[in-house]
Amino acid sequence: MEEATAAYQAAVTDDAVRYLRARGIDQQTARTFRLGVVADPLPGHERFRGFLAIPYLDRTGQPLSMRFRCLAEHDHRAHGHGKYMSITGEPARVYNVRAIHEAGDEIHVAEGEFDAQVLTLAAHLPAVAIPGANGWQSHHRRMLAGFSRVWVWGDPDDAGADFTARVCRALRSAKGVRLRRGDVTDTYLAGGAAALHALITKEAA
Repeated sequence: MEEATAAYQAAVTDDAVRYLRARGIDQQTARTFRLGVVADPLPGHERFRGFLAIPYLDRTGQPLSMRFRCLAEHDHRAHGHGKYMSITGEPARVYNVRAIHEAGDEIHVAEGEFDAQVLTLAAHLPAVAIPGANGWQSHHRRMLAGFSRVWVWGDPDDAGADFTARVCRALRSAKGVRLRRGDVTDTYLAGGAAALHALITKEAA
C-alpha cells in the first residue's frame, strides 16, 4: 500500500489541485493526508484510473487502505462506478485515526474524509470520519469512549440526521452539531474556520 500511496501522491494533476481547492483543501493539507491521483494504476487498481486516491493512514502516517473518488462531474452510475469506491474485500475503517491519539478531551466525527481534513487542519479541531451515513459500527464506540465530548457533524439531510442519531445513541458524550449552510466543507467555504467554531459555541451554550 505504501508503493501505491507514494506513486499516486507524486502524480497529482492540476485538475485534482483545483478540485481540492474548491473543497477547502490546500496543498499542505493534501500533502499531510497524502492525497494523490491514480495516473498509472498499480495491479488491482485499474478501474480507478484518473480517480483521486485517499489513503487511510495509521497514527504514524503509513497507509493501511485506500478509497477513491471520481473527479469527473458526470452520472457516475451511468459510467459503471460510484462517486466513491473502495478496494474489493477491504474492511470498513475509520479515517484519520491519528486524531484519536492527538486529540485532548474532545474529538469530532464527520461523515466524509474531506470534512475530517477541513476540521482537523483548517479549523484545528481533531476529527475522524466514518464514511457514509450508514458507516457507523458498534465497535467504533470503543475507539471514542474515552473522550469527554464527541462532536458529531452529520450532513444536513435525512441520512446525516440518522448518522448523528446513531452516534449519539451509542455514546453518552456525543452531541450533534447542527449544520445550516450545507456540510462541513460548505460551512467552511462560506465562513471560514470561525463559522465552524461558532456552531460548536452555540451547541455548547
